[in-house]
Amino acid sequence: MQSLKKTVMMHKKSIYMLLVLTVFLGFAIIAQAFLMTDIIDGVFLKDQPFAAMIPLLLWLLLVLFVRACSDYLSKRIGVSLASRVKRDVRKHLLSKYASQSVALAEKGQTGKKVSMLLDGVDEMDSFYSQFIPQVMQSAFVPLLALIVIFTQHLNSGMILLVSAPFIPIYMIVIGIKTQKKAEEKLETLASFSGTFLDTMKGLVSLKLFSRTNQQKDEIEKSSHSFRDTTMEILKIAFTQSFALELISMLSIGLVALELAIQLIIYESISFFTAFVILVLVPEFYTSLKELGTTFHNGRSSMGAAKKVLEEFDEQDNASHWGQKEWLKQEAPPTIKLDSLRFSYPDSEFSLQASNATFFPKQKIAIVGASGSGKTTMLHLLAGMMTPDQGVITVNQEKRSSYSEASWLRQLAYISQNPYIFAGTIAENIAMETSESAEEAVLHEAAKLAGIDPLIQSLENKYQTKIGEAGRGLSSGEKQRISIARAFLKKPTIVLLDEPTRGLDLATEKILQQSIEKLNETATVIVVAHRLHTIKTADQILFMEKGQLRAVGTHQELLASLPAYRQMVTIQQGGVDV
Repeated sequence: MQSLKKTVMMHKKSIYMLLVLTVFLGFAIIAQAFLMTDIIDGVFLKDQPFAAMIPLLLWLLLVLFVRACSDYLSKRIGVSLASRVKRDVRKHLLSKYASQSVALAEKGQTGKKVSMLLDGVDEMDSFYSQFIPQVMQSAFVPLLALIVIFTQHLNSGMILLVSAPFIPIYMIVIGIKTQKKAEEKLETLASFSGTFLDTMKGLVSLKLFSRTNQQKDEIEKSSHSFRDTTMEILKIAFTQSFALELISMLSIGLVALELAIQLIIYESISFFTAFVILVLVPEFYTSLKELGTTFHNGRSSMGAAKKVLEEFDEQDNASHWGQKEWLKQEAPPTIKLDSLRFSYPDSEFSLQASNATFFPKQKIAIVGASGSGKTTMLHLLAGMMTPDQGVITVNQEKRSSYSEASWLRQLAYISQNPYIFAGTIAENIAMETSESAEEAVLHEAAKLAGIDPLIQSLENKYQTKIGEAGRGLSSGEKQRISIARAFLKKPTIVLLDEPTRGLDLATEKILQQSIEKLNETATVIVVAHRLHTIKTADQILFMEKGQLRAVGTHQELLASLPAYRQMVTIQQGGVDV
């Protein structure tokens, strides 16, 4: 799927059928010209009776039928080819998006990907449905007509030979400009789609911060940019149509004038020859003009196809997962961070060399001020980002040697704002496992997460519908559904990114109990800010400005690290410890 040529060659049968139909069409056009001339010559100049023309009329009817069928079938095959290519490209593009590493999937706007998958692929249509069949016809029919005209009259053939190149030269110049504008158009559309979808997803926040008017202006600016690019392409199309008509009309006029001089003044050619040429010359230029029209659409389509196919060339440089499978085991693994470093592009923040070892079933707390690198550390552990230097080892094996899928099967990640999909509560809880969950097992996971009583109080219980992004649920309820997912999955490693932030004390207590329960069978690594969570940790990683300043228990850090002691003092309301 790397190039247009490959997408075409994947459908060789259709291409061969188009070639055969093009040959039939070309010879049908030549036969039509001779039969029409023979009938007119016989009736008007040779005074032959109508009965003598019936066989020729029947042959003409057959030739017209072959021509119509060849043209219709060519277009039908082109449409079918475009449909199959678009289906295959969408399928492969969707598979690529689905198979991307977590790190790469997080990049870019969702709207841009949707636009590329839908509008971008649709823009490819005209290249396959119109451009390819027309290129075949315009390569064969004019050449065949030119050969026939040369055999009939040398001067007319020379006029065609001199004037015809102006059309393809003009098309190439215009086509290059069209392709560039088409690529710009698709880029503008993708940007507009991304901006629009981002705005819709963040509409509540925009209203709360009175930013709706500013964002409206941004959308208007983006839509105007897309409109202007589209109008530029249409302007090129109209200009091209006028120029092609002008070139072909002038050329046909020259041929007609030359034939009239030869036929009337010099009487050097017969009526039959002149009429055959006059019938074939418009066919010659019509085929080239149609190529000009489809060439514009084709180049526009090629620009879109280039952008779409570039998606397949995008390298997953953000992650280098191996292919080794990690079979799920009863005991959680030992995880070691060895000289881990990471920096964000275009940012001054960087995570300095970090070393730590997490033993099975430990509770690890990562603490520090905002911007100290806590979440970055958690994302590195989850595999959402790849360290610039250093390695993460799992049971003395490099984590990168395992496939991403096998690593994620061992892992449960609970963020501050877990995403809840539109659907039932049962569907949302069961999404963490690829296996169909029995109802009793699902209910048990909800009980362990402390959300079963709430679900049982609802009219439709586990079949209660939830709105997109968890509309209708509080932050605590979303967190408990997320933890229920983890209980159902039975991971060996649980990562939590400040799961209790912003929750009331009662909800926080329920979540803390659930986390303790998960810790019985899994290693729990939590970005924490509440003192009672920190104090019970087996190990505490204290982060400061991207540096892992110290690793130890609560008492050890109190005794050895003033910055940690100060943080605890602030947590206790200024009471020294």
